[in-house]
Amino acid sequence: MDIKQIFKNNESWIKDKLAIDKDFFKNLSKDQRPEILYIGCSDSRVTAEELMGIQPGEAFVHRNIANMVSNIDLNVQTVLNYAVNQLEVQHIVVCGHYGCGGIKAAMESKDLGILNPWLRNIRDVYRLHKTTLNAIESEPERYKKLVELNVQEQCINLIKTACVQQASNSRDIKVHGWVFDMKTGKLVDLEINFEEILKGIMEIYHLD
Repeated sequence: MDIKQIFKNNESWIKDKLAIDKDFFKNLSKDQRPEILYIGCSDSRVTAEELMGIQPGEAFVHRNIANMVSNIDLNVQTVLNYAVNQLEVQHIVVCGHYGCGGIKAAMESKDLGILNPWLRNIRDVYRLHKTTLNAIESEPERYKKLVELNVQEQCINLIKTACVQQASNSRDIKVHGWVFDMKTGKLVDLEINFEEILKGIMEIYHLD
């Protein structure tokens, strides 16, 4: 890739935006008021705004390997806190994708150095759902199911946090779990039941 081409692309993008809306950048420079916090994978093929068909400013975005919401990751936790408490987003989305390299790497018996502690979170998801996953004979289908279960568990991790619990009491905040299918371009809604999960974990994880 010619890095200089990126700046040429930028000039073209500016012209295209101004041709459609002469106030595009004037409006973009105003305070952000996104309604969505999107937590997705760092995979270069999965871009948040493009797959959702939204414009800059409509989603607050955090991405990491395999779209994890770890309670000891200060990066994701500060993003979450800012989005919920300062931006007052109404929706939090965890979006995984089929064919995730992080999911596949976690299931391989290899020493991956600094990645080991991060990928262990995915192995923990497998451990929690071992019976379901081991019953799936097809390896590709097993990985697909693990992608879905990982999204589900990260949504649960979100609901365990104090800021999400507090926001659920003060306003109608929702948590969603999606999977992006790169082979079709479709978003799959896993239909996470926010209220049911919240009710189910409050005995142990109640923080408000």
